[in-house]
Amino acid sequence: MSVPPGLGIVLTMDGIDRQFDEHSSERADEDDGFLRDIWYFAMPSNELKRSTKFGKTLLGDPVLFARRSDGSVYALRDICPHRGIPLSDGRMVGDEIECCYHGWRFEGGGACTCIPSLYEGQDFEVSRVRVLSYPVREFLGGIWIYMPSDPRQTDPVVEPPNIPQIGSAPNMTERMLFPSHIDHAVIGLMDPAHGPFVHKSWYWRSSKSIKQKEKAFGPSDYGFCMLRHPPSTNGKAYKLLGGEMTTEIRFQLPGVRIEHVMAGRHQMIGLTTVTPIKAQVTEIHHMVFWTMPWLSLLKPILRPIARQFLGQDRDAVTKQQRGLSHGPTLMLINDSDVMAKWYFRLKKTYGAWRSGGPEFENPVKETTLKWRS
Repeated sequence: MSVPPGLGIVLTMDGIDRQFDEHSSERADEDDGFLRDIWYFAMPSNELKRSTKFGKTLLGDPVLFARRSDGSVYALRDICPHRGIPLSDGRMVGDEIECCYHGWRFEGGGACTCIPSLYEGQDFEVSRVRVLSYPVREFLGGIWIYMPSDPRQTDPVVEPPNIPQIGSAPNMTERMLFPSHIDHAVIGLMDPAHGPFVHKSWYWRSSKSIKQKEKAFGPSDYGFCMLRHPPSTNGKAYKLLGGEMTTEIRFQLPGVRIEHVMAGRHQMIGLTTVTPIKAQVTEIHHMVFWTMPWLSLLKPILRPIARQFLGQDRDAVTKQQRGLSHGPTLMLINDSDVMAKWYFRLKKTYGAWRSGGPEFENPVKETTLKWRS
């Protein structure tokens, strides 16, 4: 996979990765910088009711999601192969989607089942007409979609992320759009050093609460893991959970962050997914699962806090775009930016594998990182 537009490592020296920004539209046409042959979070399950459809752009591609009367979900390329009109502009007929232009009808596997204009006895095999059908999985209250690099090969080569199950659906979900490429959204959200500056608040952190951190890391499925440890003592909000606490944080390609907190006999999982809509629009979903019944009573307080956190990250990325528009040279340093380095190396290794290179081998090794935040 070639270097994605927006952020590319060009050389490494003295622990600093110097980077450049490309804004060439010609380059963007050649490589949008999105990983394919991998699973992306598409939407929360409750956004798609039975016998309804929903059109959405993912990775710049138009996708139609539909839920059958039995509750199962399918996804098709949202373009009718007849005249190119979006299928999402049509209607559901039973469990099938009918194009609003000429009534061509398609079942969930992508095969055409009806062309009303054909006359009786006409020599035309309707089922030979097909639209791309995407693999989808639904679990833990979310719909995931596999985005293939080759529409002729849609069998998934990897499984969706393995997320600990402590409930059938999230207790709280927040969604936000970031005006940036997925790369900047991902490394901005995983950045361990921005907290005291971007997320200043009386209940969380301030620039005066900066302390040195030391965390052990290791490889995990298509990503890396901050191994289980007690939460930072300058993260006041953790104290709300009570009990003896430990947390483990995993990152997995293409943009999935899983934080698993254990507090005595209770658990909490924060699932953050980063999904590109198009080159400069990225969708963030933050879902929280918990086993503490009393936390549900605090949702009117927790929800605004979650939105504030995401909004602070979005505001930082939005400001960043003004600087990036001038194509500056950027850098990543050790140790606080090593997770960002891993992200690019993982992405490059995965993309090379899917482009015909050697089998994926995780470039992340066990190590300990130190930084101040």
